[in-house]
Amino acid sequence: MTQSPQQESPETPTDTVSQLRYLRLLSQRFPSRRAAMSEIINLRAILTLPRGTDHFISDIHGEYEAFEHILNNCSGVIREQIRVVFSSELDAHEQAELRTLVYYPREKIERLRGGGLVDEAWYLQNLYRMVRLARWVAGKYTRSKVRKSMPSEYAYIMDELMHATRDEEKVRHAYHRSILESVVAAGAANDFIVALAGLIKRLAVDRLHVVGDVFDRGEHADKVMHVIEHHPSVDVQWGNHDIAWMGAACGSAACICSVVRTCVRYGTLSSIESGYGISLRELALFANRTYRAGDVVSPFQKAIDVMLFKVEGQTYRRHPDWRRASERLLLDKLDLARGTVRIGDRDWPLKTCDFPTIDPEDPYRLSPGEKDVLQGLQAAFRDADRLRRHVAFLYERGSIYRVCDGNLLFHGCIPLASDGSFCSVSCEGTWRRGRDYLDFCDSVARRAWTRGDQSALDWMYYLWCGAHSPLSGRVVKTFERAFVSDRAAWEEPRDPYYDLTDREDVCVRILEEFGLHGPECRIINGHTPVRTVRGESPVRANGRKLVIDGGFCRAYHDKTGIAGYTLVSGSHDLRIKAHRPFLGIDAALDDNADIMSESDVLRRYDHQVLVRETDRGADLRAQIQDLDALVRAYQDGTIPERA
Repeated sequence: MTQSPQQESPETPTDTVSQLRYLRLLSQRFPSRRAAMSEIINLRAILTLPRGTDHFISDIHGEYEAFEHILNNCSGVIREQIRVVFSSELDAHEQAELRTLVYYPREKIERLRGGGLVDEAWYLQNLYRMVRLARWVAGKYTRSKVRKSMPSEYAYIMDELMHATRDEEKVRHAYHRSILESVVAAGAANDFIVALAGLIKRLAVDRLHVVGDVFDRGEHADKVMHVIEHHPSVDVQWGNHDIAWMGAACGSAACICSVVRTCVRYGTLSSIESGYGISLRELALFANRTYRAGDVVSPFQKAIDVMLFKVEGQTYRRHPDWRRASERLLLDKLDLARGTVRIGDRDWPLKTCDFPTIDPEDPYRLSPGEKDVLQGLQAAFRDADRLRRHVAFLYERGSIYRVCDGNLLFHGCIPLASDGSFCSVSCEGTWRRGRDYLDFCDSVARRAWTRGDQSALDWMYYLWCGAHSPLSGRVVKTFERAFVSDRAAWEEPRDPYYDLTDREDVCVRILEEFGLHGPECRIINGHTPVRTVRGESPVRANGRKLVIDGGFCRAYHDKTGIAGYTLVSGSHDLRIKAHRPFLGIDAALDDNADIMSESDVLRRYDHQVLVRETDRGADLRAQIQDLDALVRAYQDGTIPERA
């Protein structure tokens, strides 16, 4: 609502000068009243369109095939759209065939051609079906946006086929059929189907939100990153596994050792060597000549473990103010004569006592051989072009948290005290909590990339596994898991956040800390597997917190009972999807096997949500205000129009 002149706050001369300077810059893009008015009309029209569909996904962990399939089917959105468009025409098998053609067009065509099932009639039939589907999913967008989403080589043809009303379709049927027949005759049908499939998937989901942990456990995080970096509309909330790789690319010795150790543990060294071209040969040679073979811990694993605990110890010694820092200094508590390590007030038996590089007088000092290996790894991680490109993308499109459309997105937790208040954390001489603490974490992570000072690099390691890291939120017992057989020593205390946020009042307090008020606001989390076999639900605190750990990691399927959750937010409803394990691309192609998703409608809106009700709508209204001001400046002659 426009304020009356009496209500308006007086403008200072500085404000007036700044506004005029801004309007002059804006006039370079819109040089006349006509140009500005045209854009105002366009933006006001966009406000009346249905909001696009948002797709939330988390904890991919390098499982490329399952991730690709979830992305291809948009967590069931494609299935639903095909059902809406073709339910009266196609039976279940025919709908499944069309779905698979959209998911994997090249592979599906190749399989069908091998069976002699592809001819001109098949091409025409499926081209026409895909055009109709594309036309349907394009209904939420402006013609301009749809055109920009088309591949340039087919944009003109697609534009002709796409934009026709039902009445026009009847009149122009022969024209459209002629276009499709020409596509087939020219031998371009395969490519055109691939292009249409890409357009459908692009328009079915407007924006992708990756709520952390692209990396580790699976072998193909690099392939996942390749897909994400080429997605037209995506944001990333960094997970603890992501920050470890980001820290490694920044040159953090502790993060590098952690990344290598994790890959050793999960048998995914190919992600380092093949995915990013980083050689581990010198580390392997050093391990084999330093540690004895046949030990319960392999030489390779032991070599990287010992190096990690040395540089980790150095890191914690530089930051004695970090919570539980002293508890993670364990190399000086080894008693190799007795074969024990003192943790807390108890001695625990060690798996192995073969530690030739640990000097009892200075246990955290790297040996000359370790120093050489680590320096080589630091150079290799810093110089890995593909890794640096992927990490640069994570910095460009990523953040510790994101606030959008009433949702607070972050991977791990907001550190809390046991009474539910925000926990204060020592941050380079200041104490921070809540949103202020997360803003600091975001800032220091960016500083590690741009400046690479030691303190910032140390914080990258803390964000990976520190007790008060918002990306982790637990005391990570890496040493115990490596060298202590008794699993009682492995217990990892976690932040009170994970239990307290089952309460609605705690979630409301967190949301308000980030400026989110109202019953429709919610936290969207990843990080924590939802164990449905134990009766756990992804919906917590009366719907104020949604845990969407994607469950892509196959190692967790037995523990969780499912293959994780994703979230779909559209103009009609908000749905959480429970997925069963993906059976593989071959099954998808041969049997039209899909990731079966059980949909739980969390919120069905009483009206179709429009763009004007979203954060994007607020941005567009602000742009309209600016353009209105520019039009007034043209009208009163403050800024001259240009032809």
